[in-house]
Amino acid sequence: MKFSYNRAQMADALRQAGLKRGDVVFSHSNVGYFGYPEEGRDANAVFLTILGAFQEVIGEEGTLVVPTFTYSFCKRQPFDPDRTPSTCGMFTEMLRTYPGAQRSRDPIFAVSALGRLAAELTREVPPECFGKNSFWDRFIKADGAVCNLNFDAGSTFIHYVERCLNVPYRYDKLFPGTFIKDGRSQKGAAIFFCQDLSNPDTVAAFELFDRLARERGMVRSLRMGRGAIVSLRAGDVFKLIAAEVQTNPWFLTVAGQEGKVPVLLRPGDLGRFQISLPAEASMEAMIQALWRLPRDIVSDGYDAALEALGKQAPLQVHEYPTGTPCWTWIIPEKWTCREAYLETLDGRRLFSYADNPLHVVSYSLPFEGKVSREELFPHLHTHPQLPQATPFISKYYERDWGLCCSENLQASLTEDFYQVRIDAGYSYGTLKVGEVIAPGKKEESIVLCAHLCHPAMVNDDLAGVVVGLEVMRELLKRQNLRYTYRFLIVPETIGSIAYLSHHPDLIPKMKGGLFLEMLGLNCSHSLQLSFDGHTQLDQCFSLALKAHDPEGSIVEFKFMNDERQFNAPGVRVPMLALYRIKNFDADWPYPEYHSDQDSPEITSGSRLEDTKELVLRMINTLENDRVPINLFSGEIFLSRFGMHVDWGTDPEGNQNLHKILYLVDGEHSLADISLILGLPFEKVEEVVDNLHRHGLVAFED
Repeated sequence: MKFSYNRAQMADALRQAGLKRGDVVFSHSNVGYFGYPEEGRDANAVFLTILGAFQEVIGEEGTLVVPTFTYSFCKRQPFDPDRTPSTCGMFTEMLRTYPGAQRSRDPIFAVSALGRLAAELTREVPPECFGKNSFWDRFIKADGAVCNLNFDAGSTFIHYVERCLNVPYRYDKLFPGTFIKDGRSQKGAAIFFCQDLSNPDTVAAFELFDRLARERGMVRSLRMGRGAIVSLRAGDVFKLIAAEVQTNPWFLTVAGQEGKVPVLLRPGDLGRFQISLPAEASMEAMIQALWRLPRDIVSDGYDAALEALGKQAPLQVHEYPTGTPCWTWIIPEKWTCREAYLETLDGRRLFSYADNPLHVVSYSLPFEGKVSREELFPHLHTHPQLPQATPFISKYYERDWGLCCSENLQASLTEDFYQVRIDAGYSYGTLKVGEVIAPGKKEESIVLCAHLCHPAMVNDDLAGVVVGLEVMRELLKRQNLRYTYRFLIVPETIGSIAYLSHHPDLIPKMKGGLFLEMLGLNCSHSLQLSFDGHTQLDQCFSLALKAHDPEGSIVEFKFMNDERQFNAPGVRVPMLALYRIKNFDADWPYPEYHSDQDSPEITSGSRLEDTKELVLRMINTLENDRVPINLFSGEIFLSRFGMHVDWGTDPEGNQNLHKILYLVDGEHSLADISLILGLPFEKVEEVVDNLHRHGLVAFED
């Protein structure tokens, strides 16, 4: 029998390839191409021959590292560092289980190491697969060498270099999953600097890198048996790529190999949404035109709605590309659902995405296939309150497929098998935040906010959007606003975080704000105070609510919606929230919440108009709230100024007037006085304005 190589020949070739004693070596391998070693034909003999050659060359001081990647979290599978097998070939799997080998706890790109630095290179790796202090970061700091067996000069290490250089065709993406250790499950996540799988131009291609590295003498390549050994230093890989991306950022992609510039952000298909709105459309007209759109957080439906609103008021659009860090958050990919349905096996369609976008879980994974009833039901969501309603379910940061229907329909599903189709996908996109600004004399700003996401629903929160827009139309007509007013139209949670994290200079100038939601319902208003609860906005907005809607309620901060992002640690902008709901402590704010029953039918234009007037009254109260500074001493001779109220004919008015005057001392604002005395703000304002006309007070702005 003819053998292709032996351990001594392999060791000699590794030395000629540039490896030396004490090296940290990372190796991709396809050892079958070498042929059989003299030491034996079985897998164990092949493994020990090659491992022995590496150990002979790098010695006890050296460390051999191999990829034992699993892509577990990408495949929605649990990851057990001790038991999940490598997907990178026989040699890597055998090294993973070899005595003394150490494996990293990376649920996508785990590596296994053997040697002096094995533990140091693999322990406590961060969630970012290619981030700071990852294995790859430690590898280059150790002056590591890439030594591939029967591969070209490319390696996974290149993705680390791409991450360090922040190449434009890759982005961070969160992959949640489950770790298993000693039989116990623990939730976790990995962040993968990945490419847009829907874009063939951005597929990785290392042929040009391999050619350039060889031309520049960075690569040593040795024949071994029927294969080859290719080696180069990690530092040289980094230097070459860093230099090349300066002139050709795409050279590690298919497009770059072909001399093309890939189109990363492909235009959305907004034309498929038929939106007809006149200029200065009413709130009801805007709701009718936009409510059915599939307004998922990063989607064509959301963009189409925002574009339509941009024709109703001067709207600036802020865009945050997929993968953009926003404090601890990451902007997700764009999601597109082209078609989805549930059918019987004989082709009878039970429901579809075309009927209502709520029939598909927002951000569902694609899926197609025949499923049993038992397999279907965990993926088929129903509404917890209304048996006739289809619920809204979202899984923005989870990875699963799902459909939604009414409980009544689910109960009728008695067949053993069904056909599911969800033609959906993810791509590189931009999350958009709309901003309308009404400038005032001060840079200090008041922020109104509402979210435009949540497909095919009205009160959560298209109602808040149209009320906010109508308020801004009124404010834009005013000439002498004290404060600057900003109205933010956001996708829920991530939109506010994106805006705040990318406008840190504005945060200190934000005096406070008001989040608007669920405002078309047949309920009195509820005002949720800020986290602080005692700011000027808390005072003024509470006074306005009591005066405008005596049946309304005022509650403490409850962690409800986007007001959380403004009140949060490190931000602490006192953002209140205005709702029309009966019970803040209930699990469900209103029966139709998060369902297809949240429609224009349960929304009243007159209630929206009433809420608009309330918000304007809140703003007017804040605008007019000042600290009056007394320019008088002693009790005022009221008759001299025509301000006397006769105690005999109006004892209450007489007492209230004197109570107000005693608090006009340069320390109390109008809102303070109103709250202390339990008097309407407008009554206090009337008295103080009268004093001002007579030169008895000045105002501290």
